[in-house]
Amino acid sequence: MSEVVIYSSDYCPFCMRAKQLLSSKGVDFKEIQVDGKPGVRAEMTKKAGRTSVPQIWIGSTHVGGSDELYALERAGKLDALLKG
Repeated sequence: MSEVVIYSSDYCPFCMRAKQLLSSKGVDFKEIQVDGKPGVRAEMTKKAGRTSVPQIWIGSTHVGGSDELYALERAGKLDALLKG
């Protein structure tokens, strides 16, 4: 199983939605909170090229945000990516 990392914020509905999908699949993920942590958000922005949350990585693949995660699920590609 590939490592899943999600940069998120406590009150972000898109973050909650992404975490809900991963949890429903039984996926353990490492959550990195950016709330009140400008250095952590800057690190995420540098890695992702985006400032919005969530930003999700599965293994070395930057998935993007919640919409992209759900698009992978709808296309039937998420499970294969999670398995590595």
